[in-house]
Amino acid sequence: MRAIILLLILLIVGAIALVATGFVNISQTRPAEVPAVAVGSDGVVIKGGQKPAFDVQTGKIEVGSGRATVPVPEIRIAPGGTGNASAAPQAQPANGQQPATTDSTR
Repeated sequence: MRAIILLLILLIVGAIALVATGFVNISQTRPAEVPAVAVGSDGVVIKGGQKPAFDVQTGKIEVGSGRATVPVPEIRIAPGGTGNASAAPQAQPANGQQPATTDSTR
């Protein structure tokens, strides 16, 4: 029961927010009229009356795509120290293994 009441409260608050922001515009186009009720020798006679009419205008949300130019950062990696990659100490192979290479052109 609490969940239903909470849901109704959220719906009412959402409707108020939509009207307050102007996303939904509700205007009455025809007023309500109470029917005429008469009691006579024929019994109860009810004549006339009309229900109200409303015009509801809602905002539009359009989703599309387009071209955009986005700058992409460049990443450059420079060796530390003197800035000369050949001056970096080489790792010595152990137990007859091949030396490790840093050549990425293979």
